[in-house]
Amino acid sequence: MDSRTPSRISRTFTFATWRKPRVILWATAGVVALGFLIALEIASRRYAGVPGPMTVQAREVIFAPKPGPLYGGLALMMVVLTWRQRFIAAGVAVGVDVVFVLVRWAADVEVPEGQFFGNGALWAMLGCGVFAVTRRTGPERVLLLKGVGLGLLLVTGRKIGDSWLLITAKTRPTVLDPYVAVADHALGNPSWVAGRMLKAIGPVGTHVLDLVYAQLAVGAVAVALYQLRNVAAERRFPRHHLVRTFLVIGLLGPAIYMIFPVVGPIFAYGPGTSGTGGVQWAVTDLWPHTPPPVTAPHPVPYDGITPRNCMPSLHTAWATAIFIHSRRGHKVLRFAGAFWLTATLGATLGFGYHYGVDLIAGVVFALTVEAALRTFDRGWERSGVLLVAYGTAVFAALLVAYRCLPMEMAAHPWVFGPLAVLSMVSVIFGYVRTTKPWEPKTAPVLPPEPQPALV
Repeated sequence: MDSRTPSRISRTFTFATWRKPRVILWATAGVVALGFLIALEIASRRYAGVPGPMTVQAREVIFAPKPGPLYGGLALMMVVLTWRQRFIAAGVAVGVDVVFVLVRWAADVEVPEGQFFGNGALWAMLGCGVFAVTRRTGPERVLLLKGVGLGLLLVTGRKIGDSWLLITAKTRPTVLDPYVAVADHALGNPSWVAGRMLKAIGPVGTHVLDLVYAQLAVGAVAVALYQLRNVAAERRFPRHHLVRTFLVIGLLGPAIYMIFPVVGPIFAYGPGTSGTGGVQWAVTDLWPHTPPPVTAPHPVPYDGITPRNCMPSLHTAWATAIFIHSRRGHKVLRFAGAFWLTATLGATLGFGYHYGVDLIAGVVFALTVEAALRTFDRGWERSGVLLVAYGTAVFAALLVAYRCLPMEMAAHPWVFGPLAVLSMVSVIFGYVRTTKPWEPKTAPVLPPEPQPALV
């Protein structure tokens, strides 16, 4: 019998637990994430003059939020709950929203368009977090907290992205669109071609592509819910899933925006859209009818509102991640993943949001991030490390070429165009070849043994 007192045993257990490498890793990640959020909060207030993601998230406990991300986060959190608990959480969310809507209506409170409800989803997630801390212990507490964290990460990730985009506009007064536009001649100016095609197909096609582009997160949540459908039964999360890739892409991508600020052809060579930009800021008003001339590029000033969010195309990167993670799903899910990727590529080019070279960089970026996450899960296996290093090198080489060799790319399109595409294809081939042996093997179904005939 152990002669130590219970308090001493508790202290010993706690100390031993905190010495576990996985606990240390999560604690370190938590501290880094908190520091990052605080730094982003300070930067948002200093450079953009607006509250950062932490303040905006806290305000949504009371003030009218955008409901889509919150209810998407609630849906992700519910993967750890039983069906009975899901109905209770959904009922609480709807009930709280009904109260908020009635109070705002009675008090004649004006809210932004499309932001009538959503607080209830946040209250439900926070309530589950409190319930996990106060009423659950051991693995059940950890699982429920992981679910709450997953849902809140989806919501907070969007807030972080919004702050990043505003910071890029405020801290990067000049953009590098002329460099990218000249380099895009190597691919035949696909944004100009797609823009004319989109105008030719009429309003139906335009509305479909606009819906797919704007609701990319809906496709991501659908695939993630399919991947996490067994969490409640197995009481554990799978080793790797789409939400991880989505969040890392959204976290790292804006850092590239700061290095390579680009606004897109409809802004730099057109009238702008979504209430930002304008012909007065454009290099020249040519999109989508006339490709830009091949002249020596230089940085150009642009307004302090439009995000510098083109290089790489994160919409392409996210759509690529959706496509990858839908491959092991049902046939309908695989078709949806392929459709979402195709439609997103068409929308990014057809609406003038991106150049063709942005999309190539976006695919390479997504595959490199996905490979890094899967390699981390496998203990940094050598083949995975080589793939991540190769993808990083190709991505860096593409950015250097767009910045330093645009005139050469435009002068020799039959050399640099196929070379850029082949560099992307080589990363795709390397990813498929490296990760295929990592896929879980499905045991073959053996035929039933023949039964002896009855005489």
